Amino acid sequence: MPLKAEMWPFAVLGVVVVVSAVTDVRSGRVPNAVTYPAIAVGLIVHTLLGGLRGEGPGMGLYASAIGLTVGFLPMLAVWLAGGIGGGDAKLMAAVGALTGWRFALSVLFYGLIAAMVLALIVMLRKRIVRRTLRRVFRFLALLVTPSKPADPAAGQSEKVPFALALCVGAAAALAEVLVRGPEAVKLLGF
Repeated sequence: MPLKAEMWPFAVLGVVVVVSAVTDVRSGRVPNAVTYPAIAVGLIVHTLLGGLRGEGPGMGLYASAIGLTVGFLPMLAVWLAGGIGGGDAKLMAAVGALTGWRFALSVLFYGLIAAMVLALIVMLRKRIVRRTLRRVFRFLALLVTPSKPADPAAGQSEKVPFALALCVGAAAALAEVLVRGPEAVKLLGF
């Protein structure tokens, strides 16, 4: 089956999330050299193919920008709270710019599930489940007090490569589209 012109965002997305996952696992960072070009490609190519509002085979600049915003803003809030790195937030912006807001939300949903599983695996392997849960409950208790809550993550806290979780999330979201077929494609805006 030949590759349709509408599949280009998924091909680019695949390269972006795999490269980001590998670099995040190896170095703990998601490089700007991956995320910024992916955002630019999403915005520019969708504009060239679909105009401002998606009058052609692309979803257009407007839908790509909405996808970028929906992918980036929740992750920006988590980054500002200290939960993830800035590269992870920019990676989700790239996901949204390439694939639109519906697919970005799907990637985020599956990515968060993958991150929880990865965190559980790390806690079990390092035997820090009790210590981690104690810090989380302390943080939650501090949230309801009038003072400013402390960061539940200590300096020695184990880190989960969130770009790896987003890579798994993107694969799961794409698998859902492939399994569900035309209904999922319509639902996700393609």
